[in-house]
Amino acid sequence: MRLVSFTDEAGDRLGVEGGTGRIWSSRVLGPRLPGSMAELLASGETALAALRSAVEAAAAVGRPGDVDRASLIAPVPRPGKVVAIGLNYRDHAAELGLEIPAVPLMFTKFPTAVVGDGATVEWDPALTDDVDLEVELAVVIGRTARRIGRDTALDHVLGYTALNDVTARDLQFSDGQYVRSKSLDTFCPIGPVVVTTDELPDPGGLAVRSWRNDEPMQDSRTSELIFSVAELVAFCSQAFTLEPGDVIATGTPGGIGYFREPKISMRDGDVMTIEVEGIGRRSNPCRERPSEGTT
Repeated sequence: MRLVSFTDEAGDRLGVEGGTGRIWSSRVLGPRLPGSMAELLASGETALAALRSAVEAAAAVGRPGDVDRASLIAPVPRPGKVVAIGLNYRDHAAELGLEIPAVPLMFTKFPTAVVGDGATVEWDPALTDDVDLEVELAVVIGRTARRIGRDTALDHVLGYTALNDVTARDLQFSDGQYVRSKSLDTFCPIGPVVVTTDELPDPGGLAVRSWRNDEPMQDSRTSELIFSVAELVAFCSQAFTLEPGDVIATGTPGGIGYFREPKISMRDGDVMTIEVEGIGRRSNPCRERPSEGTT
């Protein structure tokens, strides 16, 4: 299934994207189905199976969609954790001139940075003037995982989505750590959908691409990952409990703007676009927005 979230007068709601771009709200598919992504994650496998059956029935009769695509938000609107992995593509390590890490390099992005497809990514130019994009395959946890092994790790995954690990490079290097530079409000666009593991069982060979406006930036495949999805889920779970709705961003490939010659930074009016094969393409306009009291 291709799960989405959208907003209406009742708040955040759950939907499913079907064939020909139709989107059905879960409550229209069945009044007893989970009404939001949070409810689905809390309800477990039984609710997911019921939703899948309802979607198959709607598709069989050609039921028209009832959700306006303009109302879509991040498919996981407020994850409990966003765990990010650095230096996890061989081509990215090569462009940095760094050795392959022995273990995954981990940092976090705050959930308050999460936005959806089409939302504006904005920053105060007095705080940063060196904003970069990073396309990443992201993993959405569906079942609690604590100290699990690699062989069972994928059993704890709900599905996959695309994530733009937007980064203020000047803050990243001046701070000496990553949290502030990667957690500015709006710096974590996610979506447009979560593709469940029954539809996307093998995330190991997907194309991942990004663009600044119409200019290609990154172009790689998840086969270049140093640590696989299963290895990352198992590794994280050894240190802390992964809960339903947590997101793991698996790292970005080579081609980022900072290490180009000349360097490329996002500017007011630019559009950042990322794409992960089998999941979809998402775009976010950029805006420099001075804080009150600054010029």
